[in-house]
Formats: sequence, structure tokens, C-alpha cells
Amino acid sequence: MEPAGEADEFDLPGVQQEGPRQKYQQNPGHEHEQIPLLNHLPSLHDVENDDYAQDFAHLPWYRRPSIEWILVPYLVLALIYGGIISPKINLIVDLVCRQYYSVHRLADPSSVLTIPSAFDDGAHDLCRTPEVSQRVSLFMLIGDLLGAILPAIVSPRLGALSDLYGRKPILIIGSLGSMCGEIVTILAASYRDTINVNWMLLSFFLEGITGSAILAMAMVNTYATDCVPAHRRSTAFGYFNGCTCIGIALGPILAGYVVEWSGSIVTVFWIMLGVHVCCALFVLFFVPESVSKRRREKALEKAALAKTARRDGPSSMQYLNPLTLLEPLKILYPTGPGSTPALRRNLVVLAAMDAIMFGVAMGSANVLLIYVNYQFGWGTFESGRYLTIVNSTRVAFLMVILPAITHFARGRGYGRAASNEGSDLFDLSIMRIGIALETSGWVGYSLAGRGELFTFSGVVGAAGSVSSPALQSALTKHVPSDQTGQLLGANGLLHALTQIVAPVIFNAVFAATVGKFTQAVFVCLAATFGAAFVISWLVKPHVYYDADEAFTSISGSTTNAASAE
Repeated sequence: MEPAGEADEFDLPGVQQEGPRQKYQQNPGHEHEQIPLLNHLPSLHDVENDDYAQDFAHLPWYRRPSIEWILVPYLVLALIYGGIISPKINLIVDLVCRQYYSVHRLADPSSVLTIPSAFDDGAHDLCRTPEVSQRVSLFMLIGDLLGAILPAIVSPRLGALSDLYGRKPILIIGSLGSMCGEIVTILAASYRDTINVNWMLLSFFLEGITGSAILAMAMVNTYATDCVPAHRRSTAFGYFNGCTCIGIALGPILAGYVVEWSGSIVTVFWIMLGVHVCCALFVLFFVPESVSKRRREKALEKAALAKTARRDGPSSMQYLNPLTLLEPLKILYPTGPGSTPALRRNLVVLAAMDAIMFGVAMGSANVLLIYVNYQFGWGTFESGRYLTIVNSTRVAFLMVILPAITHFARGRGYGRAASNEGSDLFDLSIMRIGIALETSGWVGYSLAGRGELFTFSGVVGAAGSVSSPALQSALTKHVPSDQTGQLLGANGLLHALTQIVAPVIFNAVFAATVGKFTQAVFVCLAATFGAAFVISWLVKPHVYYDADEAFTSISGSTTNAASAE
């Protein structure tokens, strides 16, 4: 009897002979019209993707990886990350305020009668002084640096390990770090009178050292890459990006209602921790691993051969070189057998564009809110309404319009490749249209003289959010499946670096031009996206890394070296 892993693709266990493959043969022009956008039952999806069919098609549905398994947990985690931002900042303001006045009280007991709290209405104004605000700003800068630099170091390495040992262990490691950080936050919120604010840096450290949200985003995209055919990845990535937008939009509102209902900020952190634990347990016990044992063994074999081929390893002094932080980026510039100049150009251009877009998204949020307050006099209500409209537009385009367009285009037979054979014209077209829309949005921001036009420009730019999943989908199609974790881990490194640099640049430009040419920051961003649109035409379709050629070359070199010895 043949092993299940080696069954012929036309006679898979669990797939009837009168199933999707036969229908595909009889109606070759309409095969994709029968494929649901997110399918978890035996179908053409299972048969077309060779790795998926070989490893999982014979298993019952509850043991087969599918993005439905992680879509809901990721949405819940996105709500947690979105909801915890404001309460955590308010807690830090309170702790800094208490510490500041405690020091003054020790120096001069008559200067401060009672220690104020940012959560007490009567003492709230005492925590809004320039001295306290300055200390809060400095503390948040240190925390943000920890939350960006540490993921930049660990995300690429953990992403590469996921190719060797599976996605689930890395997801659990990231969850454990976040949960430990939330426990520290709960202790700080519960014992505000005794705990020093510097303990909150431990929370940032624990989250950062396990990859934080950057690693979580990379891992869910990698999981989707494992179990979704290449021509459907933009849709899957769009769902995850839409979940992120929902979390940012609804998380703060839900957290605000919890605080109002319970009368305590600590309740928010307890709920966040409990939900986070439930999501981690669900992933641990119910979510199927997307990297099969066969693929893990193959990846470990490749890693061992590559290690053997590198006779001269780095010295201890080379490990101390700061440039080793950038070593994971080598996957974006592959050399040797299996690679081509066009492949290297595609990977570098796509990764650079993705980093730019992520940096703009992370770095422009605060500048936008400061700008509308200065330019239009918008308060909390007007700013909240603007954010709701823009984020709702993003969710609609990512979770409704993009899947519909993809289903229509792919259903017509456009771009039928189900394996990693390079980006196709559909992904590139969506990516370029999205970037053009985002460029138009930034141009509109710089020209808008009224709040209504500013909001309309935000809607146009939000429609361009479809470019991000299309870009990520195109990027993953350039490397074999056993390197997607390493690739998206390196992408996480770029995201972390832009998370450090972008806010500094945008805030510096705004601070230097406000009152003179306040729209300068939007002009710069429009020019940046315009440049990204131009370089997007350098990406050549149907270019990919030939893994078989590279593996044959490494195996041959190792065999020759062993024979010589």
C-alpha cells in the first residue's frame, strides 16, 4: 500500500474520483468558479496545491490548516492590541504623575498635600503640566524604542525557525511574551501607589523580545501562505489587514465602555489577559499546524546541507558587528543557483515598497490628528468621526471589494497558478492601482482647505489599502514555501526599522514647517508614494526562485566535498 504522503494527485485519499479534479478536466475554462474564497473542505483548492494535497488532503477537515482557524483569533487579538493602547498610555501618565509629585513631596512636604492621580477628576489638571507631559513623552519614547528594536532583532530569527519547526510554536512564543507583559501591566495598575513607573518598561521588553505585534502579523500571513493557493493570497492577506483595521477602530471604543462600566482601568487589562490566554489555548489545542512533518524534515535537511556547505563560519568578532542585525535581509538578495538578477530586483523593490507603506501607516497617524486639530480646530468628536469613516472604508475595500474583485478575475481564469511561480499581472495591477489611490489621497490632504475635503481625501487614500495585501502576496510568490517564514521574518525586520525611523521623520518635518507651510509633510508623503508607484513598474511578473536547482547544487557540492575527504 502506498503511503498517504506519496499518493498520486489524481487518486488522493478522501477525494472521490468524481470530484473537483474530474470537473476541472471536463470544464477547463470554469474551474475557479467552483472555488469558495475561503474553503476548508476537499476541493480543487486541495488538489491544485501540490504540497497541500500531498500533506493534508487525506485528513479530516478539522485537522487541515485553513485561514478560518486563525482569522477569528487574529481579529480578537487585533481588538486587544487596539483596545489596550489608550488605557496603557493613561496608566503610564498616572504612574509618571504620581512619581513626579512623590519626589517633590519628599523634597518639600508642604508643596504637595496629596499625591494626584490622572484618573481622579479633581487632580487631573495637575497631571497635565508641561513637566509631567515631558516625562511621559520621554518614557513613551524609550518604550516605543524597546517595542521596535527588539522585534527587529528577534522577528527574522523566529520567522526562519518557523520554517523548520512550524508556525504554531512561534505563535505561542509571541503570545507568551505578550501575556507576561500584560501581567506586569496588571500589577502596575493594581498597585499604583507602590510600583515604580519603570516597571512598565519590563512590559515593553517582554512584548518586544518575543516579537510583539510585528511577529504576530508576519506569522498569520505565513500561515495563510502555507494553506492558500498563490493566486488567492491577496484575498487572505486582505482579510487579515481588514481585521487589523477593525481592531484599531473598535478596540478603543470597547475598552472605553469597559472602563465606564466597571469604573476601573484594571478591569480592561484583566479582560485583555483572559481573552489572550483563551486565544493562545485555542491555537495550541485546536488550530492545525500548517507546516507538515514532511516539509519540516525537508527544511531541516536543507538547513543542514547549507550549514555544511559553509565551511568557514563567522568568528565571534563578526557576531559582535552591528551589521549582523541586517543579516536576515540576505533572503531579499539571493545569489547562486536558482536566483536571477530579475528575482533580486523584484524582491528588493517589493520589500522596499512594503516597508515604505508600513512606515507611513505607523508614522503618520499622530501627525494627521495634530494637523486637523491645528488646521480645522477638530476636537475629539470630529477626529473620531474622521477615523471611523476612513477605517470603515479600509475594512470595506479589504474584506468585501478586494475579495469580490479577486473572485471575479480569478474565476475568469486570470492568473491560474496555484504555486509559487512569481507575481502575476493581477497582483501587480491591484498593487499599482492601490498605490495610485494612496498617492491621490496624500495630494488631496495637501490641497484640502476644508474638513469635508480632507475627509474625502482620506476615503480615497483608504481605498488604496488594497495595495498592501496584493504587495505581500506578490512578495511571497518569489520564494519556495519552506522559506516564507524567513522571508516574512525579514519583512518584519524592515517593519520594525521603519517603525523607529518614520515617526521621527514625520514629526520633525511637521514641527519644522507648521505655521509656514503646514502641508509640507503631506507633499513629502505624496512624493514618496509617487516614487513607489514609479518603481513598481520595475517588478517583472512570473519571476521566482528555483529551489530545485539550488537544492541540487548544494547537494552536489556537499557530496563532492565528502568524496574529496
